[in-house]
Amino acid sequence: MEKRLIIIGGGPGGYVAAIRAAQLGFQVQVIERENMGGICLNWGCIPTKALLKSAETLEYFQKANEYGIEVSSFQANFPAIIKRSRGVAEKMSRGVDFLMRKNKIEVIKGTARLLPDKKVEVTLPDGKTQVLSAPHVIIATGGRAAELPHIKIDGTHVIGYREAMTLPEKPQKLLVIGAGAIGVEFSYFYATLGTQVTLVEALPHILPREDEEVGKELEKIFRKKGIEIYTSTQVTALEKTKKGIKATLQTPKEQKQVEADLALLAVGIAPNTENLGLEALNVQTEKGRIVVDAFYRTNVPGIYAIGDVLPTPALAHVASMEGIICVEKIAGLDVHPLDYSTIPSCTYCQPEVASMGLTEKAAREKGYELKVGKFPYTASGKASAMGRGEGFVKLIFDAKYGELLGAHIIGPAATEMIGELIVARRLEITGHELAKTIHPHPTLSEAIMEAAAAAYGEVIHL
Repeated sequence: MEKRLIIIGGGPGGYVAAIRAAQLGFQVQVIERENMGGICLNWGCIPTKALLKSAETLEYFQKANEYGIEVSSFQANFPAIIKRSRGVAEKMSRGVDFLMRKNKIEVIKGTARLLPDKKVEVTLPDGKTQVLSAPHVIIATGGRAAELPHIKIDGTHVIGYREAMTLPEKPQKLLVIGAGAIGVEFSYFYATLGTQVTLVEALPHILPREDEEVGKELEKIFRKKGIEIYTSTQVTALEKTKKGIKATLQTPKEQKQVEADLALLAVGIAPNTENLGLEALNVQTEKGRIVVDAFYRTNVPGIYAIGDVLPTPALAHVASMEGIICVEKIAGLDVHPLDYSTIPSCTYCQPEVASMGLTEKAAREKGYELKVGKFPYTASGKASAMGRGEGFVKLIFDAKYGELLGAHIIGPAATEMIGELIVARRLEITGHELAKTIHPHPTLSEAIMEAAAAAYGEVIHL
């Protein structure tokens, strides 16, 4: 087998696939039109977490007296917060550049287009073109902020996530359209910094892909924080005004006008599959996303696709694992398809939200008889000591076999704690085994043990 590989896109799918391929002895070329690390590292996962950490730190100052600490004066320096976030992203991007050099991966800056016979044309920054060829080509071009038919991102009045993390000054009023992870995280960030935030979601609760109880709990917490929330609500019109924007909301009860300095459109991710040459090669797509098999092979031999261009969860860790599985299969290793039921979903507001597997509603709709255990952080000694008693751990088990079907956490460090439950599901640990697994005291992770025990009527601290 000829070990040459071209990867189009240097995001968390592409660069991880490149490194794994290099480890397996492939000669790898990566084509990236912007910076290595893709949207996640430069404009998504990493810089937003830096912003959110600043907001969380500000919250501690705001509540310092609750911890017995007197702070006479403090304020948020918005430009400095933005600058720190960009610095973190730039440092991480340089780290990926180093990893490319370390693994002897050739990075070509330019825009790629597929040609027949496994050739790739690259348009370089100076306008010149070059043609590359390899027996294997992986498409990992990622995604971008989706738009609505009647609401488009213009970068000033209506912004996407890129603009939201680099605004020159803090808006006084912000309308956030879409209450998925991106909308919720930016709502938390700006509300903590003092912006008056209105959050609108078309579905019945915020974080609509999460368990309904989690969404309702976060709504309650956000409303206490001063965020105005409208669910089951459509933004039917949005117009520019001298002061900013005016939106017309159709709520379940009435039509309402909301004015703000600007609107953040956070209604999902659109795949970057245009102008790649897919049509000329007859690469199969469905609703703009590339169709692949369990090992990310398209219908055209030698052409593969991973990450946000697929109809799989648009998450960095999903793209990375898809990339690893893809190149290991190309190399002839004995690999198994990715089990998407173990994919964690994380939202990094405060309190954090993390989940894996089925919601309670989805499990019941599939016909399972359930045992559901729930443990609130108000009963956790560690959470009380931290001053973070909001939220809970909720575990969903199949009553017949004790299989862990779903895990849902809202509370401090939720995104760190979900890993234990992913391992539990992969290793087919039963609810009873999880309840009998000793956890250190006092820790937040005890709530997992207690929630499992609660499912079987054995909870101690509740």
